Amino acid sequence: MSSILSIENLSKNYGKVLAVDNISLKIEEGICFGLLGPNGAGKTTTIEMMEGILKPTTGRALFRGKPIGPHFHQRVGIQFQSTALQDFITVEETLKLFSALYSTHRDSEEVIEICSLGDILKRDNRKLSGGQRQRLLLALAIVNDPEVVFLDEPTTGLDPQARRNFWSLIEKIKKEGKTVLLTTHYMEEAEILCDEVAIMDQGHIVARDVPKKLLAENFDGVIVKLPWKKNNQLPDGAVQVDDYIEIHSMDIDATLHHLIHHSIHLDGLTIHAPNLEDLFLKLTGSSLRA
Repeated sequence: MSSILSIENLSKNYGKVLAVDNISLKIEEGICFGLLGPNGAGKTTTIEMMEGILKPTTGRALFRGKPIGPHFHQRVGIQFQSTALQDFITVEETLKLFSALYSTHRDSEEVIEICSLGDILKRDNRKLSGGQRQRLLLALAIVNDPEVVFLDEPTTGLDPQARRNFWSLIEKIKKEGKTVLLTTHYMEEAEILCDEVAIMDQGHIVARDVPKKLLAENFDGVIVKLPWKKNNQLPDGAVQVDDYIEIHSMDIDATLHHLIHHSIHLDGLTIHAPNLEDLFLKLTGSSLRA
């Protein structure tokens, strides 16, 4: 696989504030790449430099090994965090309007099918629900049949069902061989959609790899958690946290056998395998939603 997007020694200053600090990375063609981090980490600034919207202070962004040129925006699609839609026109009219902005565009029926817009084509933009609006914005991002699709926190504010529906749309785009660059605050979303992730903090990339590899490198075992009364004796290896105990287990069968053998009731027991949010907390010491 060859890289379709790359950045070299990219930095961005806003006065004395260094938002992005000399970062480099390559993104392979045909994958979903997740850029994660808390608010203020520099991820949106990085994305906007890669999109050609912001000019870097130093360094450069490359598309297929060459500096971003005048035709770059004909070959990429962007769904911003916030986009204003024209009032008093329908979804169908909006699609036609945006299609006309490009020298080439894909068949409108394909876009409607991919983004599940068939039932709302005649609806005024002002009357769209959150999920319907995001589906339309995704359609506008792919109307020119782009090679790369930038999605900047596309599911923020959606209810769980609408979010999962949106994931299925992104999966459809991935299956077409498009390269997707995603920023998100939802770790479940990143684990499901992303082939590779990078975690940013304070303008730096602090970790980057396939999610499973990052978790394997940083964690071992699972956490067994049980409700516990403070006056009871703690089992071997247990740590009390509020009204619960936690046991770091490398062998879940052996741990459960030990608890049962010592007549410890397992009501309310949960088993937690470390996930990307745990990794984020470990690497940055920050809450992802901070």
